Amino acid sequence: MDPLLVFPSPAPPELAQALDLGGWAWKAAADLDTARSEQPADGWVGAVVVAGDEPDEAFRLCRSIRSGDIHVGSVLLLIGGGHLASLDFREDLFDDFCLNPFQPVELEARLKHLFRRSGQVARAEVIEYGPLGMNLETYQAAIDGKPLDLTYMEYELLKFLASHPGKVFTRETLLSRVWGYDYYGGARTV
Repeated sequence: MDPLLVFPSPAPPELAQALDLGGWAWKAAADLDTARSEQPADGWVGAVVVAGDEPDEAFRLCRSIRSGDIHVGSVLLLIGGGHLASLDFREDLFDDFCLNPFQPVELEARLKHLFRRSGQVARAEVIEYGPLGMNLETYQAAIDGKPLDLTYMEYELLKFLASHPGKVFTRETLLSRVWGYDYYGGARTV
């Protein structure tokens, strides 16, 4: 799974959390030289560029990406509402933008849309059921974007139940499928 390139490094904490909980593979880079040296063999699947207080730096990075200095798929620009006017005549530098501060749900929707449209994938296996989201690669779970603090077995039980929505299981089935056949605990564990 090819990762997303994120500018700047370190990534803003709220962006890092949203990408992790969404199951996106990503790597932050401070500059184009770092991005070039750490570029995967197939290139970066896409980029998320954060335009901070100085959007000109973000536009310079986007311009370098578009010039082909490094191989990057789709580009999502995160920009503050006060800098929207600076997007005029620069639409060719990015594929989509999202207002910063962003809502994790909106960021997720925009990334899904970008990569579905381009046919590229940068996501780990994720289970989504209503407000529940589970990243099977990083063992993270969240409800409405708020991380859950679960033990390993709580996570495994939640994963099993979320993978089989609407189905009812006996205690014995849960013990054997989640805990395993070699379970030697009390019968009332579940």
